[in-house]
Amino acid sequence: MLLHFKRCNFTNTCNKIKLSMNPLNLFNTWYQEELNKSTVPLPSACCLSSIGSDGYPNSRFVSLKEVIDQKFVITGPIKSRKGVELLANPKAALTFWWTATERQVRVQGDAIQIENDLAKTYFSKRSKGAQIVSHISNQGEQTNDFSELVSTFEKEKINTVNSIIDKPKHWSGFYIVPKRIELMTFKKNRLHYRELYVKTNNKWSKFILQP
Repeated sequence: MLLHFKRCNFTNTCNKIKLSMNPLNLFNTWYQEELNKSTVPLPSACCLSSIGSDGYPNSRFVSLKEVIDQKFVITGPIKSRKGVELLANPKAALTFWWTATERQVRVQGDAIQIENDLAKTYFSKRSKGAQIVSHISNQGEQTNDFSELVSTFEKEKINTVNSIIDKPKHWSGFYIVPKRIELMTFKKNRLHYRELYVKTNNKWSKFILQP
């Protein structure tokens, strides 16, 4: 016999389940479990989507730095396409797919630029090569001579071998403040378990979604 479910349109028409757990706590647990099991080079990678000036979404993979005070943190140059788009239209989505634990997490929320002191801290933790690239490259812009960029990079490696590289003014990051978080557990029979958490008036409500 087939079971019939009521549709959920993210409003009060659905029966809400009282939360005993903040979804960020569950995310942190899942994330740590993935880090412990994963063998991929960049287990912190996630897909960041922003809204372009032409109305089309743009997606690219970035590295999640951490979760601070219920906010996801990503970094990068604010003059890049993602930076320009998030400043102009501060709405974003993050998507995680974790192969080792077979889980997916989808986040939608508001983008807020991080504080300059925090950006300095993250920049100081980057590799020397990454720091140099942040200074000599305008991320996403066209170049007529890539070999010249390579030459500049090699010269800067020599010039800064014993130097501390300061953060460029245009290098920063964003908090993604979640409004909706969906956590899905993959099932081999395709009956995936999907939990949707929606934040309204600073309170989380939980919905179970069909696969």
